[in-house]
Amino acid sequence: MTSEEIDIAFKKSVEIVNSHHKPFPADTLLKLYAYYKIATNAPHKASKSKQALITAFKTNALFQTKHLSEDEAKQLYIETANNYFLYRK
Repeated sequence: MTSEEIDIAFKKSVEIVNSHHKPFPADTLLKLYAYYKIATNAPHKASKSKQALITAFKTNALFQTKHLSEDEAKQLYIETANNYFLYRK
């Protein structure tokens, strides 16, 4: 896939994930979060709220994916979303 094709597929996957209204399993959600952050170069904002454990899990997921390029993260986001929707039927 070209970088442009990956970008188009990534945007479609993001739309599908964002339109899904049921909760995702925590491990899937963390993967999607980390891949999205890497793919979009979005900053991670650590919060000082009572959700410190959630912030720690998010930070750990980002740490585990920091070696990925934007295109690699987009591809993994697409694969994770596709696998979730394929296997939950």
